[in-house]
Amino acid sequence: MWRAFPNTDTASRSSGPGSHASGSKSSRHMRASMWICASISVIAAFFLLAAVACGDDPPPEPSPTPLPTYTPVPPTPTASPEIETSPRTTGDEANSVITSALPSLADVVEEIEPWVVSVTTERFVRGFFSTFRDEGAGSGFIVRSDGYIVTNEHVIRGAQELQAHLANGETYPATVVGKDITTDIAILKIDVEGLPFATLSDTSAIRVGDWVMTLGNALDMKGGPTATLGIVSGLGRSIKTEQGQQFFNLIQTDATINTGNSGGPLVDMNGMVIGINQAVLAEARFGFAINAAVAGPVIDSLIENGAVSRTEIGIKGDDVTPAIARSFNLSVTEGVVVTAIDSDGPAYAAGLRVGHIITKLDDIPTPGLATFLPRLWAYKPGDEIVIEYVDGDSTKVMTVTVESDPAQ
Repeated sequence: MWRAFPNTDTASRSSGPGSHASGSKSSRHMRASMWICASISVIAAFFLLAAVACGDDPPPEPSPTPLPTYTPVPPTPTASPEIETSPRTTGDEANSVITSALPSLADVVEEIEPWVVSVTTERFVRGFFSTFRDEGAGSGFIVRSDGYIVTNEHVIRGAQELQAHLANGETYPATVVGKDITTDIAILKIDVEGLPFATLSDTSAIRVGDWVMTLGNALDMKGGPTATLGIVSGLGRSIKTEQGQQFFNLIQTDATINTGNSGGPLVDMNGMVIGINQAVLAEARFGFAINAAVAGPVIDSLIENGAVSRTEIGIKGDDVTPAIARSFNLSVTEGVVVTAIDSDGPAYAAGLRVGHIITKLDDIPTPGLATFLPRLWAYKPGDEIVIEYVDGDSTKVMTVTVESDPAQ
């Protein structure tokens, strides 16, 4: 904001003829006034030149506006007849083009709803004066006709009573058959036969941009499951929870996943399950689902054995990224850096240490945990694997015997 200069005319008018020669206060005011005026003239000239020089510059770019909420079939905007210069597709025609490749979404919902389940939980918490009941809600889906239900492990964690609410309105008590913290999958069982059940899809063919739908107990709302539509926004995603747990090979979607959707199915337009809804990044409006390719073997193992058997070599690690490589002047830009090691484990016995970077298992590159862990888990206890790793500027090889993970 411009500020006015002080009025200097008074000092000039009050100065007598001898004030300049004597160096009086009035004379000093006169000199100050002339100096200020000269300064103003220079500044004015500068801004005049700047205005001329910038007069043809384009206006600044407007600030970007937030992306609109995703709409699968957006309405076709209408234009004013006065500015119409070419024929336009009508709204009905445009919507027909957009939806021509999609089956009726109502048909998909009708197909999958019978095997979608609402899961409610109760646990009793002892307070200072009394015990109170804590209730929770999530989603799940039937995977076998004899009452096996898939949900998230975190949905049923700590629950003492479980109930499964089916689409036909019937409610059954449920028991936990098995759970796997590593993948956040749990299997429940209800004592019913002849139930409709889901089919897991071969996800090797899914692509970013494919249409997907969720159906589940969003916000524990009454009146049936909530359906939302979106696309596959990304594949092979990894996330880390606030507790430090990491999940890998997730499907990212912009289909809305609300509280209560956890454990429910993410399905393709054929009604086949491609993922299990797991987590949401609320500020970014993205959801994440466990890939059916990862979930399938875990589900089978939990149903048959009540647990998942995995192997380990006694280390903890993290991904090496290009940014980390630059910061620490590493000789490689990807791999798994060892962050902790069990001194009684097989990797330590073979010579692996904290700070070493694993780059290959049996000559197959492991650019990060998302590839390293599934490959490690594919081995059986007692198998020997060849590990290629980087120690400083040197690349070395060792042989390690894998063992059963006692945490499973």
